[in-house]
Amino acid sequence: MVAWSLSRIVRKISGQESRTYAIQMAYQSILFYKPYNVLCQFTNPDQLDCQTLKDFIAIPEIYSVGRLDRDSEGLLLLTNHGPLKHRLTDPKFQHPRTYWVQVERIPDEAALEQLRRGVTIKGGYQTQPAQVRILDQEPPLPPREPPIRFRKSVPTAWLEMTLTEGKNRQVRRMTAAVGFPTLRLVRSALALTSSVSPETLTLQGLSPGEWRSLSPQEGTTLSQLLQTAPSRASGSSARPISDSDASSGLPSPRISPARRSGGRAGGQASGGRKSDAQKPIAKKKQGSPSRPKRKRNRP
Repeated sequence: MVAWSLSRIVRKISGQESRTYAIQMAYQSILFYKPYNVLCQFTNPDQLDCQTLKDFIAIPEIYSVGRLDRDSEGLLLLTNHGPLKHRLTDPKFQHPRTYWVQVERIPDEAALEQLRRGVTIKGGYQTQPAQVRILDQEPPLPPREPPIRFRKSVPTAWLEMTLTEGKNRQVRRMTAAVGFPTLRLVRSALALTSSVSPETLTLQGLSPGEWRSLSPQEGTTLSQLLQTAPSRASGSSARPISDSDASSGLPSPRISPARRSGGRAGGQASGGRKSDAQKPIAKKKQGSPSRPKRKRNRP
């Protein structure tokens, strides 16, 4: 379950002394095959007639990266690493997510092209371009419990849709917008790069309700992903890791030269505050003495 560890620097100041301690923080990331009728959270405050992640995963302080609706199935990444969760869910990074979608009737090329270019869904939102194709055969999925509604007179088709965004119930609303309602929705893959590539997490080897730890290669790919993630505040890229960082798999937090010395640059005391001896003495202005204020008699 332990994917990597990160050296975190903690500074303890006692008087004028500043000491540095290194603490190893264990990070965990797992892949879970979410079944149908399972909430994508560990609690059920509304007492709904369904299961939660707690019924399958007994790992404390771990949270899902993105969400799947209660009536959706498929791949879910969970982690206790905040920056990783941000990197994979922030829309500006546009990480591809692939879905297998069973729809009513057989979409024509015009409907597929609409989905690829983007459609207007609830709230007037225009979806981003997506990759959409019809699968030649049904994907290798176990039967759903309960099964989808089936009508002999209405054929169905399976689509593979790859999106770089994740609005609420977006896939269902997209297929409905072009006239082909979704019957079953399964997330099949999550890319770890800006495009679908071998560095892609999939459902392979998992059955509904099962989870597994990340492989060493997947953990390495995630660490490299975080190293190249731009900062939201500054827009700059993370610094290259040093040899000492490589053992942990992730870059350690930055510490400014001033903080390494225990204060501001220029040799000031710990904490960066000037002593009374260093503070300049304010000079009094010379000039004519001020006149006393005259009191006014108020009515």
